[in-house]
Amino acid sequence: MKLRKVSQLFDTLDPSPFRETDLALQAEDYIVDRALEFSDRVPIEIVIYLPPDELRKTHVSDIAAAVRYYFGLRSHAVSRELSGLFKTGRLSLVVGMVILFICLLLGWVFAQRMTEGPFSRVLSESFLILGWVAIWKPSEIFLYAWPPVAARRKLFDRLSRATVLLDEDDTVSPTAEGANG
Repeated sequence: MKLRKVSQLFDTLDPSPFRETDLALQAEDYIVDRALEFSDRVPIEIVIYLPPDELRKTHVSDIAAAVRYYFGLRSHAVSRELSGLFKTGRLSLVVGMVILFICLLLGWVFAQRMTEGPFSRVLSESFLILGWVAIWKPSEIFLYAWPPVAARRKLFDRLSRATVLLDEDDTVSPTAEGANG
């Protein structure tokens, strides 16, 4: 990542101390996008190129610690998100299974008690459909929703352990803006 100043790496509106400050959204997106290009087995190395005068003013350990700390916080936040998703899934599953049971029971009762005809058949099938719809959300959570969240957590965890290096870049012009890639 090529920067004109170290301050471009961090969110200037975040009042936290330097090592605890958020990364700028563009910097986070750039780092995450590049990290996604690599296999899970490859260790991540983040190289930040700065002009010589800016590099002399910068402490490598402070920048590296701040970047790793930020991604550690992101990993922890996504872990909480995943825990909340599973908690919602468990609660939805219990509620959905109860509703499914009640609907199947009511459908069976209406099918047994009512005379054979289109109305009783529609009512019985409607209860069956309602019951299956009730377990739609937990099925979605446990089958499809959690893997992308877990993958994001794994990526942030890898980024929190990344090697962060600062290097000199003579090609960055004084008028360059943002992360040039």
